[in-house]
Amino acid sequence: MDYYKILGVDKTASPNDIKKAYRKQALKYHPDRTKGDKKAEEKFKQANEAYAVLSDPEKRKQYDTFGSETFQQRYSQEDIFRGADLGSIFREFGINIGGFSQGGGRTRANPAFETFFSQQGHGGQTFHTQGFGGRGGGQAVKGEDATLALAITLSDVLHGGEKTIALGRGPAGDRVSVKIPAGIESGKKLRIPGRGGPSPLGGPPGDLYLLLNVQPHPDFAREGNDLIREQPIPFSAAALGGTIAVPTLEGKTLNVKVPAGIQPQSKLRLKGHGLPSGPHGPRGDLLVRFVSQVPPQLTSEQQELIERLKSLGL
Repeated sequence: MDYYKILGVDKTASPNDIKKAYRKQALKYHPDRTKGDKKAEEKFKQANEAYAVLSDPEKRKQYDTFGSETFQQRYSQEDIFRGADLGSIFREFGINIGGFSQGGGRTRANPAFETFFSQQGHGGQTFHTQGFGGRGGGQAVKGEDATLALAITLSDVLHGGEKTIALGRGPAGDRVSVKIPAGIESGKKLRIPGRGGPSPLGGPPGDLYLLLNVQPHPDFAREGNDLIREQPIPFSAAALGGTIAVPTLEGKTLNVKVPAGIQPQSKLRLKGHGLPSGPHGPRGDLLVRFVSQVPPQLTSEQQELIERLKSLGL
């Protein structure tokens, strides 16, 4: 039995590709949709077995190493389905299912599937569903979830706020508002229930997930909850010390005392002027990294003074 061929994927398929392929096969050949079609039921059983093997890294490795025939000799049906989490896929559909059980002694490979599969000797599986499309007390099939990228700014991360997202085209397009939590990071997702794809069988729609991407800022870089700013400083201030005006992300200006003799790339930490650790969490710090400021042109007086400093070893 070629499990890859059954699911319609190649041998380099990722776990996510395998999951999607199985989901498609399970929807297509589920007994509640095929109404007693024996061929469809057989395809459904084969898809379940293929996914039980290919979704398990160790089983998949053994299958790839030894091939189908040897694998079947090494693994019984109970072994194949032991630990297989088919239920998580069907829960995504909105289907409430039970479990797989081994015939004869009724050894249960996975109690989570207890009323879904039963193995009758070696002759195949009998399927008992608890509702597909609303039958038997279950729920209708849920639509596909959708993911949409959403760009936000460092100011959004600092203050939090609300964004309005257009979900359709033109003036009649649907719009939805979403709250951006303060302190959120790139790669995090926000869930909007019921705004995903429609159900193929009249059930509830899927959910929409907004994948957040914090855009680069021209003056500030993020490091966890801290902010880093490169601050130009004149040679005179670096050598003699002084007070430097440092802007913050929220638009304030801080007068920062610079010690005499500060070295290039040295940092000063300004407590509490970074990003929040969450909607109500404490703020990180602002790290000011000083860089030497060299004027592109010198007046004759400046050049004369610098020449004098040079002669003194500076």
